[in-house]
Amino acid sequence: MIGTLIGLILLCLFLGVVWYCIQQLLPLIPLAEPFATIVRVLVILLVAAVAFYVIIQLLGVAGVHVPTFGNFGSIR
Repeated sequence: MIGTLIGLILLCLFLGVVWYCIQQLLPLIPLAEPFATIVRVLVILLVAAVAFYVIIQLLGVAGVHVPTFGNFGSIR
């Protein structure tokens, strides 16, 4: 269980650094306003999807069963 907590903390640190780097580099790309917003939203969705996937995997290692999209039928 302590390993899972350490993994979650490291995940948050890693994703925070990635998010900071992306936020610093996005203004350097010359995009018109609607496209810049679309890129920003897509980056947020990508970071959130990676975070949810890794958190679900870490919870599975800790013994907490979290149903995913592939096995909703096996919930009991």
